[in-house]
Amino acid sequence: MRPIYLARRIAAAALFVAVACQPLRGETVAERAAPCLACHGESGQSETPEIPSLGGQPAPYLLIQLYMFREQLRASPEKKNDQMIQVMTEMTKGFTDDDLRNFSDFLAKVPAPKPPAETGDAARTQCAATLITQHRCNSCHGLDLAGRDNVPHIANQREDYLAKTLREYKTNDRRGYDGTMAEALAPVSDEQILDLAYFIARFR
Repeated sequence: MRPIYLARRIAAAALFVAVACQPLRGETVAERAAPCLACHGESGQSETPEIPSLGGQPAPYLLIQLYMFREQLRASPEKKNDQMIQVMTEMTKGFTDDDLRNFSDFLAKVPAPKPPAETGDAARTQCAATLITQHRCNSCHGLDLAGRDNVPHIANQREDYLAKTLREYKTNDRRGYDGTMAEALAPVSDEQILDLAYFIARFR
């Protein structure tokens, strides 16, 4: 990871922890969420490697993910001062249930990321479009890949994050609510995962 991105993530994480651990003292949800968007993208589109864009995510999905982080049911390891820390767990450990709901509702209003200007390689796009239909990705995520309820918006998500997450689902390093993702990805090769990430990041 480039030093500038690492420094930005550490600074944002430190600020978030400081804010989240303090009493509200009249801060708005927008003020408290500012450190979230410093990492995940103020416009809803992340510019930081392997950090997901939050724009366009359904509130129920965000609520579940924040809850899982708080309860240490989902990992977010990052090295800091030669130690591995669970960044999102640290950020959410002081959150009440109301905080989780308020943050989810606020973040759900952030606009969805836009596709890049370039359309990408036609052959890879066609291959991935076939895979999406074959493995029924669009039956859960929708024909527009915008997600719904507890299913995430994946259209125009960061390509590197998509590849990382799909690999983690396939190897069961990241567990979903059930075995659906691991089952769907079981027959998918790593090359196909890269094609899927490439296409979804450029979805139109």
